[in-house]
Amino acid sequence: MEKQLLHINNIPAVIWGASSDKIYLYVHGKSGCKEEAASFAELACAKGWQVLSMDLPEHGERKGEASSFDPWHAVPELNAVYDYLQDGWKKTALFANSIGAWFSMLSFAGKSLEKALFVSPVLDMECLLRRMMQWASVSEEDLEKAGIIQTSFGETLSWEYYCYARNHPICRWEIPTDVLYAGQDHLTERSAADSFAERYHCRLTVMENGEHWFHTPEQLAVLREWMQNSLI
Repeated sequence: MEKQLLHINNIPAVIWGASSDKIYLYVHGKSGCKEEAASFAELACAKGWQVLSMDLPEHGERKGEASSFDPWHAVPELNAVYDYLQDGWKKTALFANSIGAWFSMLSFAGKSLEKALFVSPVLDMECLLRRMMQWASVSEEDLEKAGIIQTSFGETLSWEYYCYARNHPICRWEIPTDVLYAGQDHLTERSAADSFAERYHCRLTVMENGEHWFHTPEQLAVLREWMQNSLI
């Protein structure tokens, strides 16, 4: 499979596959990187697509840089990459994982995409942050006063981030979307997945014994089959 390294506005990226007029944008989640798109690209390229994956702030080649892994940095970057794809390809589709799906919905609502594929998407960030605050026994007043609070389970709670999520709910998503949800997902509740799928007419697939991170041989087999069946 052909592989081209490039930078888009100083964002490290990879284009996978032979020349085509249609391309998927692959958006990774937390702790991901552009190279993780290889397995998806293998399937997509076999169907005549190319795939572009990128390193979001603080990930891949960008670990340690000043930009933070937050929506006010990620969304402008995703919009810049979208504009790049619009200039070079006739058709653009989306694959996004976990928080990458939330960043993508913030970025691309109302824009032209052929289809979206979401794996373990974060669908309601405000709700997730409130749950994390409960896990950490932190009130809104505590977080507002402190600004930033480190938790015992490895997450950082931020008042700025919480306010952003509260002020930017996902209220529009018109792109035909397939969602793969894990029944044991500890970040997104089943009711949120069902509600999102119903509201935006998504095709929802549930692996009941799956986890937010698809990583066991059984989970990866389900993921691969779902990707194969969901590709256009």
